[in-house]
This record gives sequence, structure tokens and C-alpha cells, in this order.
Amino acid sequence: MANIIMYCTRFCPYCVRAKNLLEDKGVEYNEISVDSDHVKRQEMMQLSGRSSVPQIFIDDDHIGGCDELYALDASGGLDAKLGLA
Repeated sequence: MANIIMYCTRFCPYCVRAKNLLEDKGVEYNEISVDSDHVKRQEMMQLSGRSSVPQIFIDDDHIGGCDELYALDASGGLDAKLGLA
């Protein structure tokens, strides 16, 4: 199974959508909240080069945000990345 890390905030609708997709796939993920954790937010920005949430990593590969996650799924590549294919 893939190691999935998602940097997110509590009230972000894109974070909720990304979580829902991963949960629908039946995979577990590590959620790192950056709501009030400036150190984790800086870590996210350093790793991804972005300040928006969510920022999703699968096995240390930066996927991007919610739109990129859904695009990867639509292209058929998400299941392979997750080890489901």
C-alpha cells in the first residue's frame, strides 16, 4: 500500500473532496493539519513549492492539490500510484 500524506486545513472544501476520493478508494492517509501550525505549513511549502491546500504526496511523489488528484484518477493513474491496480 502507498504512503499518502495530505497537508490540509479543517474547513477547506478542496481538502474534504480530496479526502473523500481517497476514502472512496479505501486507502489510509496521514493528514497533517496546517491550520495553526506554522512549522508544518512551512514544511508543506518547502516540499511542494505551494502555499495552497491540500498538498498531497504519494510515496514522496508530489501529486499536487485536489484538482490534480482528481485528474490523476480520471486518467487512470491514481489506482496504480495507490497500489490498487
